[in-house]
Amino acid sequence: MLCGVCIVRMVTLHIMTMCGKGDVDWWREVMQWSYFFMSFFFFKAGYFNKGVTGRTLPYLRDRVKRLLIPWATCGLLGNAVYFAFLPKLVERYHKPIEPLEWEHIWETSSHYGNSPTWFLFSFFVAYVVAHFLEKVPRLHWVVLLFPLVSIALWQAGNPLWLSLNNVFMGVSFFYLGRIWSWLMQNVGSRRMLWMSVALVAGFVAVNFVWRGYYTMSSNTFNHENPAESLAATVLALTGIAGVLLCLRVPRVPVFNFIGEHSMVYFTLHYPMLYFYKFTHLSFGRSIYGRWDDVVILVPVVFGLCTWLVPYFELCPWLSGRWRQESESRNSSAHQSCHF
Repeated sequence: MLCGVCIVRMVTLHIMTMCGKGDVDWWREVMQWSYFFMSFFFFKAGYFNKGVTGRTLPYLRDRVKRLLIPWATCGLLGNAVYFAFLPKLVERYHKPIEPLEWEHIWETSSHYGNSPTWFLFSFFVAYVVAHFLEKVPRLHWVVLLFPLVSIALWQAGNPLWLSLNNVFMGVSFFYLGRIWSWLMQNVGSRRMLWMSVALVAGFVAVNFVWRGYYTMSSNTFNHENPAESLAATVLALTGIAGVLLCLRVPRVPVFNFIGEHSMVYFTLHYPMLYFYKFTHLSFGRSIYGRWDDVVILVPVVFGLCTWLVPYFELCPWLSGRWRQESESRNSSAHQSCHF
């Protein structure tokens, strides 16, 4: 459910930003209290992960299929929308609507027309780092130093190519999820519930006092003391996840469905937004600063993504949902018996 809430927050954020409403006071307040949601995906991956060990080549092949291939194909989908409109927009406005830079190729892992794809690439690298950390006994404890590395990179202007400055925090949140999973299994649910409630209360207090937060996509801390922003993020991730797990929250249809099919909404919504924006710009109409376009885009984008769920997930090149070899063998055996 929380995964679905994260996706709704992210898609709505991008709609608001593209329509020039990202600085509205009440919306900025919502963002201030939900900034940790992208970090949650790394935390969630660690919580539910059954291990990052095993033979290296099969492990890497699996991560490439599930993350790197969708990163490339969904990025190309965004490129197709973006560059298909570019000649028409240059003809009308005599310049690209957004700057096109060669540095974009090596400085960022996002794609023109589908910038959220940075997450898939960083997620892939975080999985690879975690795998090799587990290859050396006790080396995974070096993760305790990773937040310091992330802060140092931020203070140095985030110099790493392909937006990989955030990977160190990503791996940290991944292991935090694994620790929290161990605690949930070995500490009584009543104790964990009270502990989680205390953590949520701590996050609320900290967020009121410091008002700092960590932005995962750009590896930036917006507070003079980044340790305070980091502490607030940890309190939010562990506290909210702990409360929901201990209370065994019942299924919430819309949010659970979106969470179960998050890849579809995550990778398709941005090309849809660009198609809408560029179509209007081609006729000389800007959607910037218009509430009517926000009202149109929210139901249209979520509706189209929901409709496309079964078709998208049938294509593993886009969804990353490749069938396991054991599933393929069982399917072949079943078909042989059937015939």
